[in-house]
Amino acid sequence: MTEPASTPAHVVLTGAAGALGRAVAQQFLDLGARIALLDHHADKLAEAFPGLDNSAHLLMACDVTSAQSMGETAAKVLASFQHVDAVVHVAGGFEMGAPVHALERASWDRMMNLNAWSFVAVSQAFVPAMIERKSGCVVAVSAGSASRGLAAMSAYVASKSALQRLVEASAAELKPHGIRVNSIAPTILDTPANRQAMPDANPADWVSTAVAAQTVAYLASAGAEALHGQHLLLD
Repeated sequence: MTEPASTPAHVVLTGAAGALGRAVAQQFLDLGARIALLDHHADKLAEAFPGLDNSAHLLMACDVTSAQSMGETAAKVLASFQHVDAVVHVAGGFEMGAPVHALERASWDRMMNLNAWSFVAVSQAFVPAMIERKSGCVVAVSAGSASRGLAAMSAYVASKSALQRLVEASAAELKPHGIRVNSIAPTILDTPANRQAMPDANPADWVSTAVAAQTVAYLASAGAEALHGQHLLLD
């Protein structure tokens, strides 16, 4: 079994162009990692990471809900990096919704695809190579609200709860292969989008993206080697 490095050398990051994605990317860049930065839109990646050294890092557009897109992306990443030490799955989505009795199937499918199925597609793409090496880790971004249902948020909460169950199942399946799978579960992240959506709230009560990124880096480090299927609540 390959001994894990204290800091992963090769990291794959989905949702890299978002507020949390950028913070996570900066955290790993500061630690000296090579990163494959994945997002749905290439122009957003270019805007989020101007001047990034493309000889060391990868900026790639892909669809995390598509097994085919993720498979093609993983092939290119592995061809360049040779191996991946950590996959950080930040990509996901949020939307308020109708009451359960009026919930539209389209809303349900959107949340399940973005927040639950995407974890499956990303895992299918990158985990087999980790199993070959008997080393690696996966860190997902779930939510503090995944533990119980909330009014007008049923599809979102159900999808994040499903993500947590997938993380737990994957952790049990991959532990014998030397691979760790965990998640962070923030309450409300302090992002520009959340400040705009909740102008009367106090952002001091929220979780900073920098702190969330540091927690992700911890879960990807050797210091978290004994954690499997855990959801670290950030509140």
